Amino acid sequence: ALRAMERTTVLITGCSSGIGLGLAARLAADSARRFKVYATMRDLAKGERLLDHLGSHCPDTLEVLQLDVTDPHSLAAAAQRVQEQRLDVLAVCNAGVGLMGPLETCSDQAMKTLFDVNFFGAVRTIQAFLPTMKRRRAGRIIVSSSIGGLQGLPFNAVYCASKFALEGLCESLAIVLRPFNIHVTLVECGPVHTSFLANLQCPDPEGSEMQ
Repeated sequence: ALRAMERTTVLITGCSSGIGLGLAARLAADSARRFKVYATMRDLAKGERLLDHLGSHCPDTLEVLQLDVTDPHSLAAAAQRVQEQRLDVLAVCNAGVGLMGPLETCSDQAMKTLFDVNFFGAVRTIQAFLPTMKRRRAGRIIVSSSIGGLQGLPFNAVYCASKFALEGLCESLAIVLRPFNIHVTLVECGPVHTSFLANLQCPDPEGSEMQ
């Protein structure tokens, strides 16, 4: 097993379910103990799911932190907590929301909420952890995009727009961060078996927009 100092330190967002949960559990349970994982989520009460995947005990390779990508204070607190560590990998994965339906049925508020999480949440997270990576001149940022960031999908116009925005952000960042030895990776997932669809926002069928 690697000594703690030699482990790759990874911070992952959105670990209460889906890809974030799967990634955190996989890395924390690595048999060679190559990773120190900071698994973050908005609601710490949902951390039980992650521990269930690890046999109900928290190994020393894992630390669960509260982090809400829409809250700058929460981000600052998480960044402060990790500051003593050398953060090698920032996986801005997995805090994400969807919005499905004809465009004219999507409310202003629902669209703003979606962009606040999917796009601005990723921006804030990168902003919070990038300065220390730049000072160290090393790091990797892995961002969960979507096949919807490469092509438009019917009835997913706003979701796709948020992922197209993320693609532009990361492609631009990748160029300017290369001299700092910081690598940016976009993961463009197709459908993955998670609770994403169950959490999807849909317009109210009784609402005035549908009339």
